[in-house]
Amino acid sequence: ARLLAARRDRLPGAVKVMFQPAEEGPGGALPMLQAGVLEDPPVDAAFALHLWNEYPVGTVCVRAGAIMAAADRLRIIVRGSGGHAGRPHLAVDPVVAAAQMVLALQGLVAREVDPLKPVVVTVASIHGGDAFNVIPSEVTLGGTIRSLDPALREELPGRIRRLLTGIAEATRTAAEVEVEQRYPVTVNDPALVRLVAAAAEAVVGLERVVEHPPGMGAEDMAYVLHRVPGCYFFVGSANAARGLTAPHHSPRFDFDEEALSVGLEVMLRSAEGYLGGQGA
Repeated sequence: ARLLAARRDRLPGAVKVMFQPAEEGPGGALPMLQAGVLEDPPVDAAFALHLWNEYPVGTVCVRAGAIMAAADRLRIIVRGSGGHAGRPHLAVDPVVAAAQMVLALQGLVAREVDPLKPVVVTVASIHGGDAFNVIPSEVTLGGTIRSLDPALREELPGRIRRLLTGIAEATRTAAEVEVEQRYPVTVNDPALVRLVAAAAEAVVGLERVVEHPPGMGAEDMAYVLHRVPGCYFFVGSANAARGLTAPHHSPRFDFDEEALSVGLEVMLRSAEGYLGGQGA
C-alpha cells in the first residue's frame, strides 16, 4: 500500500489490495466476494500472484486461458452386510465392491474421457472395518476430481454416479455418491496476460518470462476471475544454491524472499499498465 501511495501520480484510478485467507482450506475468496470486495468502487480487472518453488527466483510464469484446474470433492459410502471373514458368502462385502469402484474410476478417466481434456480422479482415503477377521458393513471412500474443461466438469458427476451405482448393483451393495463442487477452473484473460508478461519483462528480462503449463492444482482466485477479467501468475521462488527447492506442501518448504520483491514490482507495473490503458 505504501508503494502504491508513492506512485499515486502514475495510477489514474483506484487500486484495491486483496489478501484472501484460507486458500488451502474452504477458500477465502468467495466469502470476500459475497462481502462486496469487488464493489464500491466496482473492480474492472484483477491480478494475483503465487510463489512457485519449481522455478528459480527471478522467473515469472504466465499462461492465457485455463491455468489451474477445477477441484471437486468426491465422497462415496458403500454399504453391505457385515459378517465373518471366513464366511464371506453369508455377507455382502463392501470392501470388495469399494475396491472395484476405485479401479473403475481410473478406467473411466482412461477410456471415457477425451485424452486431450485432462482429468484426474484420485481416491485418497479408504476407511472400513476395524478387525482383521470381520467383514465391515460399510466402507467410505474420499477423493478429488480435477478438470480443466468447464463443460466436462459438469458431466463427470453424473457419469461417476452411473458407474458406481452399476458396480453396487452387481455386488449387491448400495452406493451413496456425493460430489461437492468447489473451486472452478482458473481462467486468465489473454489481453491481461500479455500486460503482465510485459510488466514482468521490464522487471526480470524477456528470457525469464516463461509460459506456465496448465496444472491440476486449484486456486480460489478462480472465483474472482469468473466475475472480472484478470491474470493469475506465478513467481519463481526457489534458490538451489541455498537449498531452497523443497516443493509446496512439504514440511521442508522454504523460499527465497527475493521472490516477494519481484512479485510486488510486477504487480505494481501491471496496475500502472492497466490503468494507463495498456490492458485494452
